Amino acid sequence: MPFEDQLGDAMRSTGDGFVPQDSRALLDGALTSGRRRVARRRAATVTGSVVALAVVGLGGAWAGGLVGGSSGGSGGSGGAAASVAPPPKSTLPDGVSVSAEQMIKNLISLLPQGKTSQKQGGGAGGPGGKSTTPTASVVFDDGRGKGAIGISLSTIDPAGQSAAQYVTCPSKAITDYDHCAAEVLPDGSRFMLFQGYEYPDRREETKNWRATLITPKGVLVDASEHNAPAEKGAEITRVDPPLTGSQMKTLVTAEVWKTTMAGAKVPRREPVPPGEPSGGSMQHALVASLPKGLKVVDQGNQGGYAFVVVDDGKGRSLVGMNVQPGMGDVPLQGTVSTLPDGTRVGEEQRPGEKGGAGVVWWTVDTIRKNDLRVVISAFNTGNQNSPATRATPALTMSQLKAIALDPKWDTLR
Repeated sequence: MPFEDQLGDAMRSTGDGFVPQDSRALLDGALTSGRRRVARRRAATVTGSVVALAVVGLGGAWAGGLVGGSSGGSGGSGGAAASVAPPPKSTLPDGVSVSAEQMIKNLISLLPQGKTSQKQGGGAGGPGGKSTTPTASVVFDDGRGKGAIGISLSTIDPAGQSAAQYVTCPSKAITDYDHCAAEVLPDGSRFMLFQGYEYPDRREETKNWRATLITPKGVLVDASEHNAPAEKGAEITRVDPPLTGSQMKTLVTAEVWKTTMAGAKVPRREPVPPGEPSGGSMQHALVASLPKGLKVVDQGNQGGYAFVVVDDGKGRSLVGMNVQPGMGDVPLQGTVSTLPDGTRVGEEQRPGEKGGAGVVWWTVDTIRKNDLRVVISAFNTGNQNSPATRATPALTMSQLKAIALDPKWDTLR
């Protein structure tokens, strides 16, 4: 089952093209709000259970590209150049009207001197038109090689968790990147520049640089560029993407995008899933549950999810867990047993799936009689995309099981 089907519209672009062998992945990136939606969550159980994480590293920019796929609309020559996928948990209310041609024109006007080709775009609104996400993308060549550049406009609850994900730099324990910086601008807008790679495991050296702006009114301007004429499957044509970090910032903060979105209303407040613990409470509880002798060297969290990277002096080990209400219909994997109180437990040890040499992945997946699911996984590396740093994870299967079965997870809801 394609990753996109499992997460629905919460994450259309996964970045590294990950198609899981099953849906148990805990630490592919960051927890997305899509898993909270019952219909999509149930769809994700087809091959085992729910995909809890995607490539948006815990409160961070998409590790995957904005540019790529086929979002429709065109304002120029054919060819699958670099159309733009709509971002997760964002909307475009009625009141915005812009053509695909105008979006492309605006994008080109903000680029430095050079040649553009494979122009694509998507408009929004218009007489009798349906609101969609305005997008524009081109392949740009400044004489030093072609690179795909794209931009999309939408709206998002500026105070919501999804907005925070866009403008918070991810942990390097979750995704590999060269540079990330976030700041609050004088007008109150939040901006983040992410300079990473299309594939977190670096199996190809295609770079993905992303600039994201969220205004106090909830306008989301999201741009991405690559050092190749396409997000995936294209030969690298230059060392870095065409625009510098400062030029990317200038691109997303341009007044033309705010003017385009002037009619958009601030989205309704993003709801908090009922019964799901906060990321902060998860983080505190996970750290408190760790066996003695483990030093926490990195950590992060999001609603219903928390992770730590620990080191016992024998190498780093990534540990992460999810707490999810209403998951009673999820089939468990591995060695499955039922405890006297009715709790179902699945235990499994398997190779890692993210490309790190020698990585192993140990998981304990539990579902209580009240349908609360508590899943914990540990790896023998501090980053799944990197080689193993030790023979086995820092926690034993018995220790993982004890943490997963701890009654405190019920009280955090």
